[in-house]
Amino acid sequence: MQTVALATFLCYTLLGDLMRKSFNIQDFAKDLATHCSQTQIRKFKKDEVITTYLINRNQICILLSGEAYLVRYDSKGFKNIIDCFKTDDVFGEAFYRIHTNRELFVLAKTDCEVLFFSYAMQELCDKNCSFHETLVKSLPDLIFSRVIALNTRIELLSKRGIRDKLLSYFSILASQRIGNTFELPFSLTDLADYLIIDRAAMMREIKKLKEDKIIEKNGKKITLLCK
Repeated sequence: MQTVALATFLCYTLLGDLMRKSFNIQDFAKDLATHCSQTQIRKFKKDEVITTYLINRNQICILLSGEAYLVRYDSKGFKNIIDCFKTDDVFGEAFYRIHTNRELFVLAKTDCEVLFFSYAMQELCDKNCSFHETLVKSLPDLIFSRVIALNTRIELLSKRGIRDKLLSYFSILASQRIGNTFELPFSLTDLADYLIIDRAAMMREIKKLKEDKIIEKNGKKITLLCK
């Protein structure tokens, strides 16, 4: 990844962090679930389906704990990881408009707790609660964090070759750690699904990167030897 792109990514990440500090999602979500009739909090076990996007429209979800994937299965049954969510991330059909009949699933990567908010932008809930109004007003800040993630995803998928995709993703992870050593958040199978590349071809490229002394790899830990 080019230096300018990395600098832009870091800038957006810092802005997103500042917004999170000014708006405590965890505290607000729990109060919202207590006082607003259009919300509920549910728990999910690893690998359970949290929600789908074709069926569950007009819904915003906040991941209160755990990690999850947004996935789509192609016509041959292969899984593509479209997006990844961690604690405090916001997701739902509102952030990813459907233009295909092929369903999108949000799957729990770990045990998760999720707040579901069914919204009607022009109406308050039947309790006329201030929490509902505050959430609607806070949507721009919440949407901003999803835009950052989607822009990062576009940056990765715009790379043509497997090596370019890998090195771009490794550079992003390194920038988040402010160092050359980081740990992969995925298994190698999930990494291939996330980058939408063949796993065997990816493994060959990782081997070449090690042989060319561009990276060192020890399990999930990777060190970039040159950037």
